[in-house]
Amino acid sequence: MVKGNQTSVSEFLLLGLFDWVEQRQLFFGLFLWMYLLGVLGNLLIVLAVGSDPHLHTPMYFFLINLSLADACLLSNTIPKMLANLQTQDKSISYAGCLAQMFFFLLFVGLDHFLLIGMACDRYVAICPPLHYTTTMNARLCALMVAGSWSVSSLDALVHTLLVVPLSFCKDNEILHFFCEFNRVLKLSCTDTLINDVLLYVLNVMLGIIPFFGIIFSYTRIITTILRVPSAKGRYKAFNTCCSHLSVVSLFYGTGLGVYLSPVSTQASRKGSIASVMYMVVTPMLNPFIYSLRNRDMKEALRNVIRGKSVFMQTVIHFAVSWKEAGSDGTRF
Repeated sequence: MVKGNQTSVSEFLLLGLFDWVEQRQLFFGLFLWMYLLGVLGNLLIVLAVGSDPHLHTPMYFFLINLSLADACLLSNTIPKMLANLQTQDKSISYAGCLAQMFFFLLFVGLDHFLLIGMACDRYVAICPPLHYTTTMNARLCALMVAGSWSVSSLDALVHTLLVVPLSFCKDNEILHFFCEFNRVLKLSCTDTLINDVLLYVLNVMLGIIPFFGIIFSYTRIITTILRVPSAKGRYKAFNTCCSHLSVVSLFYGTGLGVYLSPVSTQASRKGSIASVMYMVVTPMLNPFIYSLRNRDMKEALRNVIRGKSVFMQTVIHFAVSWKEAGSDGTRF
């Protein structure tokens, strides 16, 4: 452990994505629009699936949890970024930085495990379809989702607690728009060997090995689909997993693109800008990917919109009737 000129830091400075002060309002409007679109889109998916009994299936059960995780992932970082852009105050408290790290690791890990669960669901639905209802039962799905939350929470808690004993020098500037775990570790004056080894081990155990499970599942799925004799049957089978495959490609493609890039790129502003793809763009696009190619989801969304419309008409009618009754001196 390094001793000497160490000071305890009470806050960090988030330098953000750009130095262009004159474009601050433009970026504020852009990220506010993306944030609202992503959060409202994901919450609308939750409402649509929850209100339609026909969608109470394992795949949509995983989708509800994925949408909630994406909405929370966006809400963990973007509001602070927007506040910093608006006030031009780049500071974040030490406790706030730890909280951001914890919830970032939690919801990214949760996305990862839920996508694995959805890949297992598609594998069972296409490869041994006759056993689907008995294999993917409600109890197993609940255990898989509960396990995803538990493992992600434990992983995030372990990494965050191991940051607490670290000492930080006077350099408290983070070249990012949120407290990214690796960049915070680099600011420490303490030896971070334990943190680095644990991060590597857990990434292999909880990240890389399960990721190869997804690759194996889709290899078997594609092989099974290609054996279907009719073109119509192949199209129908592929269409059932097309949305999930698109989300998997977007999530892992952008995430691996950032973390497998050279260290110099990761530590630069280019790495921060690239991380917007999996931190903001991917959670924002997921609701559209799952709704645009899915007839059942489109119908559920239409029913939700119609229901809101009927509700608003009822509220307006009630308000007008109340006003008219009050002007006549009568009461309901």
